Amino acid sequence: MKITAFAATNSTQSINLELVKSALHTFQDHEIQVLDLNDYEMPIYSPERNQEGIPAEALAFNQLLKESDALIIGLAEHNGTFSTAFKNIFDWGSRADKTLFQQKPMLLLSTSPGPRGGQFVMESAKTIFPFFGGNIQSHFSLPSFQDNFKDGSITNDLLQVEFEKSINEFKSILHQN
Repeated sequence: MKITAFAATNSTQSINLELVKSALHTFQDHEIQVLDLNDYEMPIYSPERNQEGIPAEALAFNQLLKESDALIIGLAEHNGTFSTAFKNIFDWGSRADKTLFQQKPMLLLSTSPGPRGGQFVMESAKTIFPFFGGNIQSHFSLPSFQDNFKDGSITNDLLQVEFEKSINEFKSILHQN
């Protein structure tokens, strides 16, 4: 099974990518593809630019999602919502194909330096993604990243149990497919 994973940010030091990578260690029996949104930089979406055509980067991103069997996304929260980099890819990608996420099983992760762990962006994604082919099977938010994550692992035992539970829920769906 091919799993595509990425942090929904263009940050080169993304804490959400660190969380995604910690989850990926439990999927060693699958083919893993980790995307970097910096490889899909394109003009900011506008209706006028859309009339000029969909950028090749958006089409390439969509193709990778189509070729995947499952998705793991680390949702970076910028001022309570999606990062600009992700929102732009999401806008362009959904113009090319309204079912952007192709009903692929999804594991959504989020973290932040603060105590809410990206809950605002997580709630937005859980509300919006299903309208664009998002098939969210499990999710997990890690609060206070710097206090609860070190050397590639969650250090808080209770949060680690919740994290593993989310991953196992997702894995059970994958094994059914």
